[in-house]
Amino acid sequence: MKALRPLHAEWTKLRTLPSTWWLLSALVALTLAIGAAAIAPVAADVCPGGTCDEDTVKLSLTGVWLGQAACLILGVLTMGAEYGTGTIRTTLTAIPTRWRVLASKATVLALLTATGGAVGVLASVLLADALLPDYAPALRPTLGSVLSLALVALLGLALATVLRDTSAAITLGLGILYVVPLLVTIIPSPTWQHRLERWAPMPAALSIQATRHLADLPIAPWPGLGVLAAYAAALLVLACLLFRFRDA
Repeated sequence: MKALRPLHAEWTKLRTLPSTWWLLSALVALTLAIGAAAIAPVAADVCPGGTCDEDTVKLSLTGVWLGQAACLILGVLTMGAEYGTGTIRTTLTAIPTRWRVLASKATVLALLTATGGAVGVLASVLLADALLPDYAPALRPTLGSVLSLALVALLGLALATVLRDTSAAITLGLGILYVVPLLVTIIPSPTWQHRLERWAPMPAALSIQATRHLADLPIAPWPGLGVLAAYAAALLVLACLLFRFRDA
């Protein structure tokens, strides 16, 4: 039971923060709303005869693209709020083993965001199944989308731990999520476009949602999600080292 005390402490802190539930609600709402907006014109115009040429599974999961912002902010606040208020010192006094503190935060955060993400993603899938005539839900895009949301939250946690500044961590995180993918559309070099789509975390990770023309993707679905996982893992290792050796 003593080993579970850090987990219980982090769960108590997260569940008692109003921002946690607002952000999880935003995650579900954004994922569902944007997904519904993406499939509505397809249902009305592209599939009148019962056959869709669009990748309707990927379309139904479009909301993940915006919902990930809520996950990032929640991840940042999980650590950034404690640095902002100075309560990190109290936390480390109660639990001096710093890697346990970070691991407990990461575990609770990943479970919460995965749960919220699953609700939003499954709601989007069920809505698409009801509206689109030839929609066929697929396990890989659904599970992969939930995992990508949890990984984005962990990315936010790592950035907040490294930077120790909530605003800076959110700004950098949003840049990684949205500015880097934007570069793919404006860089004139096809070579660099291809490299960004393969190795930038979000373009690569969102390949997990594709169900058609997989051979044409810059990176295969699971390796693409692995790119995001590698970024999150590397940043968490750096965060753990800095958290261990820096003063609070």
